[in-house]
Amino acid sequence: MTTLTSPATRSALTQRTPADVRRRRALEWIALHVVAITAALFFVLPFVFVALTALMSDQQTLTRNLWPQHWEWHNLVDVWRTPGFAIWWRNTIVYAVAGTALTLVSSIPVAYALAHFRFRGRNLAMMVVVATMMLPPQVVIVPMYLFWAKQLHLSGTLWPLIIPMAFGDAFSIFLLRQFLLTVPREYIEAAKVDGCGDWRALLRIVLPMTRPAIAAVALFQFFYCWNDYFGPQIYTSENPAAWTLSYGLGTFKSAHHTNWNLTMAATLMVMAPVVIVFFLAQKAFIEGVTLTGVKG
Repeated sequence: MTTLTSPATRSALTQRTPADVRRRRALEWIALHVVAITAALFFVLPFVFVALTALMSDQQTLTRNLWPQHWEWHNLVDVWRTPGFAIWWRNTIVYAVAGTALTLVSSIPVAYALAHFRFRGRNLAMMVVVATMMLPPQVVIVPMYLFWAKQLHLSGTLWPLIIPMAFGDAFSIFLLRQFLLTVPREYIEAAKVDGCGDWRALLRIVLPMTRPAIAAVALFQFFYCWNDYFGPQIYTSENPAAWTLSYGLGTFKSAHHTNWNLTMAATLMVMAPVVIVFFLAQKAFIEGVTLTGVKG
């Protein structure tokens, strides 16, 4: 037996209240973002733990309490007043800024040549660049150290870390070259028709169009220099006045291994600039990384 319902009754049954619609949308949003939220918490919670521990007292760091009973802001001041900490900051800024600038100046022309010049051996040169990326620095560290320390007598300074960046970086060249391949050759040829040479075309036409890629490469290099531990350990360990934050932080932890609040405060002060720089340049960084590799 078939039950007949009027059109008005069917319409009332199929209609949903605004509360039901909002609840359904909320559940859909949670289902779609639960993985992203879980991953975000996985990465954020360690930073939160470091920040909270850095503002605790010595006694509380040995307990199970995760929230500071008293906010010990002077821990940050005590770390900054540690002998040598300000010098480590200065050395790290010099290393990161100079290294990033030299890497960009030396890598951009090479990437431009590999992307838009037609010459014999271009593919071989690109293969050499890619092969250099696969070469671990530990393989060549002994001859490099002998060259800088015994021949040039520059051990105990930052120069062995900064000067090589004036000769290009394989990873930076690769990223920039991949992005430059997406720049239409018509723009460059039109600039040359108007009387621009290769250098003027690079400076006036190509560079403004490759700002996202340049920003991504600059951030990659800046983060590498800021977090570099292996290089400063090899070349500057004999001279505390040339230590960087990454290497100095290791010695700070050894000296304050029982003071977890000071250790976490020093860690927070070392990683905070990197986090701030990333969030300020996040848009350009993501855009540059996304657009590189569009064309092989």
